[in-house]
Amino acid sequence: MATMTTVPTPTAKRIPGGSFLISDVTPADCFFPEDFTEEHRQIAQTTADFAMNEIVPVSDQIEAKDFSVTRRLIKEASELGLTSVDIPEEYGGLEMDKVTSAIIADNIAKQGSFSVAFSAHVGIGTLPIIWYGTAEQKQKYLPKLASGEFIGAYALSESTSGSDAVNARTRAVLSEDGSTYTLNGEKMWITNAGFADLFTIFAKCEVKEGKDAGKERLTAFLVEKGTPGFTVGKEEHKLGIRGSSTCPLILADCKIPASNLLGEVGKGHHIAFNILNVGRYKLGNAAVGGARMALGRGIGYAKERKAFGKSISEFGLIQEKLADCAVGVFVGEALSYRTVGMIDAALAGVDKHDTAAIQKAIEDYAVECSIVKVWDSEMLDKVVDEVLQIYAGYGYVEEYPAERAYRDSRINRIFEGTNEINRLIITGWLMKSAMSGKLALMPAIKQLMDEVMAGPTPKEDREGPLAEEHNLLASAKKLALFAAGSATQKYMQRLADEQEVMGAIADMIIEVFAMESAILRAEKMATKSSAEIPVAMARIYAAGAMEKIELAARKIIAAVAEGDMLRTQLTILRRLSKHDSIDTISLRRQVAQHVIKAGKYAI
Repeated sequence: MATMTTVPTPTAKRIPGGSFLISDVTPADCFFPEDFTEEHRQIAQTTADFAMNEIVPVSDQIEAKDFSVTRRLIKEASELGLTSVDIPEEYGGLEMDKVTSAIIADNIAKQGSFSVAFSAHVGIGTLPIIWYGTAEQKQKYLPKLASGEFIGAYALSESTSGSDAVNARTRAVLSEDGSTYTLNGEKMWITNAGFADLFTIFAKCEVKEGKDAGKERLTAFLVEKGTPGFTVGKEEHKLGIRGSSTCPLILADCKIPASNLLGEVGKGHHIAFNILNVGRYKLGNAAVGGARMALGRGIGYAKERKAFGKSISEFGLIQEKLADCAVGVFVGEALSYRTVGMIDAALAGVDKHDTAAIQKAIEDYAVECSIVKVWDSEMLDKVVDEVLQIYAGYGYVEEYPAERAYRDSRINRIFEGTNEINRLIITGWLMKSAMSGKLALMPAIKQLMDEVMAGPTPKEDREGPLAEEHNLLASAKKLALFAAGSATQKYMQRLADEQEVMGAIADMIIEVFAMESAILRAEKMATKSSAEIPVAMARIYAAGAMEKIELAARKIIAAVAEGDMLRTQLTILRRLSKHDSIDTISLRRQVAQHVIKAGKYAI
């Protein structure tokens, strides 16, 4: 029986997706962890307690692929309501806000393999039916998925079509009498495959009517375990997340009722891509939770380990690592919850039964979802690497937790679309929105070009502890627009073929969003209480982000200009990126000493 109550949707300003590059928002416009309701905090604590008390103690059994343990834990999680927050109430769910779903993903992530299994079940294993299922499909499957009686899985990837999912080779053929579909093909790397009960499987299927009549298009189907012709292959032996199940699926004349078609024939790509947007921001939250867990262990070990007559936590280079890890968690929380807060604000005015409108509202934040996925997964990799280094030789030994965290982290840059694909999505989506006029990027770029050609402009006078960081942010946005404008001018419609330039533009966009999120969060905290540590964290991050943005801008300018034009553009770049250096050593010491004293990540 679920113990939760419905959480009110957080109040936040409705902000269009992708608009952060060309608009200024205030801290009050954004949702951060400090804005959690009491119910949100209770759910976070319930989830964290469950993870620490029930999941972590049986890590060895999970890692040994004892899937009965994983199934039991998912069942127990369902009794707390943790598996049903996205499921409508009429089908046994709790139908809560997206922030709550993100909070659970964050706090369940204390054991990598279980976190992956759990997330696959509640996310990509269940959401397709919530959004696209018929009333009969929902009634048949959602209560079982909510209760943990059924475990869900999602089968999109194939050996020759991972990121290029629409080119799947698996085929589905409708019988002459229209009563069954026969599926043939093979799926690869399917999470939960070894113990799942229900699979959402994508296959090419001939469209019978409409503009695509006669063509084969990606289509989704529901296939239950035990269906004749459906076989689960051997478990993959993986680098990390070894306790999660990953198997191929073999479909050999697998016949299913026509009623198991999910959505419409030929519309499977809509299902795949819309589900992935949610998967991306939830993966980001899980990465933040994993980083927080790893950092806590790193702090504990650094305090206990003695060298040269004192705790290694007293050494400057160790403190630098701990500070950078803490800054990573702080910024990750900021950009992740800011994104899901924007999504909840957009959904506030949408009919909860209008799934098309819900999907459209979430799709508007495709750029932010991809940013969250890329930034958080790469942040987690840096944190687990630094924590392993703090453990030194012990970190390389399986007996110590740093080794497993290091291995488990790596998959996140591949899951939910590789980070390379997501970088192309970020730049491509923004450019497409600019060209269509949906987002006023082109007028902003033109205005900036006119401004920079007119010569230097004075900085805006600001007040407060983050005044200089706001100036850095303004310069960072200008640099991103300037570089994107120069690339667009050079390549026009061919920009999509210049993947290195697209990736560098994405890197700038990602850093702008992360920098702004950190600054706004620290500023918002400063209005409510002492925020010395959050301000220090925001200052540290902004300084480093500006360096990355400048390097990416130089890379782009050097690729798109030459001769006098190159020299002119580099002069403009230097003018836009000019700023004073700050003492990040002292700031990092301040942050490190704070978390060392607390014995964990704490703000």
